[in-house]
Amino acid sequence: MTPTGNYLALFIGDKQGGKQAAWNALSETEQGMRAQQGIVAWQAWVTRHEQDIVAIGGPVGKTMRVDATGIEDMSNMIGAYMVVRASSHEEAAKIFIDHPHFTLFPGDSVEIMPVHSIPDA
Repeated sequence: MTPTGNYLALFIGDKQGGKQAAWNALSETEQGMRAQQGIVAWQAWVTRHEQDIVAIGGPVGKTMRVDATGIEDMSNMIGAYMVVRASSHEEAAKIFIDHPHFTLFPGDSVEIMPVHSIPDA
């Protein structure tokens, strides 16, 4: 496989985890204030890293799995995605240090993986 210099970032959050439970325990007003702070911080993060962002991506919704037996609803911990460009896997990961997803919002982590080109047949 040939690396492309692009990296897929998956924003992970456990809807049943402690960070989400703590967020849910906040008043509606406090959640709103923190969400607004998070959105401002996220936008500032995007501005700081706009030269690294290949596809801004976005939040994802309900998951369905398709396999040989058919289609079924399922759940996972992926909340959003983004594609960034970096000189290495480690440099791509460094882009997300202190990201608002887990410093202000109740997200748990960002997982980064290289995107490879499709091999020729």
